Amino acid sequence: MFFGFMTILTPKALRPGETIGLISPSSHCAYPEKIDRAVSYLEKNGYRVKPSHHLNCIDTNPLIADEQKLHDLHEMFADREIKAIICLRGGAGATRLLKRIDYNLIAANPKIVVGYSDITALSLALFAQTGLISFSGPMLATELYEPTPYTEEHFWGMLTSPSYALSLRNHPDHPITCLRAGSAEGNLIGGNLSVLSALIGTPYLPALKNSLLFLEEINEPAYRIDRMLSHLNNAGMLAPCHGVLLGQFTTVSELTKEEQLRLQHIFGYYSEHGHNDGPVMRGLSCGHIKNLMTLPVGGRFKMEISEEGNFFLGATEPVIQW
Repeated sequence: MFFGFMTILTPKALRPGETIGLISPSSHCAYPEKIDRAVSYLEKNGYRVKPSHHLNCIDTNPLIADEQKLHDLHEMFADREIKAIICLRGGAGATRLLKRIDYNLIAANPKIVVGYSDITALSLALFAQTGLISFSGPMLATELYEPTPYTEEHFWGMLTSPSYALSLRNHPDHPITCLRAGSAEGNLIGGNLSVLSALIGTPYLPALKNSLLFLEEINEPAYRIDRMLSHLNNAGMLAPCHGVLLGQFTTVSELTKEEQLRLQHIFGYYSEHGHNDGPVMRGLSCGHIKNLMTLPVGGRFKMEISEEGNFFLGATEPVIQW
């Protein structure tokens, strides 16, 4: 399978009894008991767990912190025993690592990587530099210490069954809005909007041409979301997308009606003036939410959305293999 001139690397499915590695490429977790609970959860599901040497280390000096994070990332990919790598949480810091990652090591040892939010930087860089499909999904200190049934189903289904991605089900609490009806195919590229927009102009953002672009955000007011989408549009990166899937745009406090209306108008504006004539939907179950869909970054997918809001999203080629 090829994306442009690059071969897509499809990781192997996770099997019972295999070993899962734990890393923290972004921020640390102030509640270590959540990590313990997440480890117990993974072990109860029949997997061995191997924390990295510097998991959840706290060092305010980025010169030291980056060395620790890179060491752990490289060690996990080099370790033949590790079959999947799950990130601790998001926050900040992953973008500093991108220039110094050994992408040849990763390409030679493709394996499952899971995380979202600030981990968007790592996922996009891995795909751009190696073609490795990674997974935007739950992390140790944010969901896996106490996952919801929906989050569990998508997480384990996606990582253990090659057929699971053929049809993905949105959570019923996340209503779907059609901004432009239609159907399209493309490689699923995206993640956190602010992290993705920060990668524009670098070699760590995959080409968005012919992609299905998915975006989510947290704690950003409407005017900043407008600015970031404008940046994508002005850089010529919205128009070439085959389709756009807008996830959850959440805040700590509930959005005011005025802010909700602003977001509605902003999304409508870029659907009309920024994107081409491909389908655009809003409400995908991805983002900083409890009921979280696991999405393969780089996987080949088809999306369909009708005027009535009937929605389909499914893989057209394997995103994980036996």
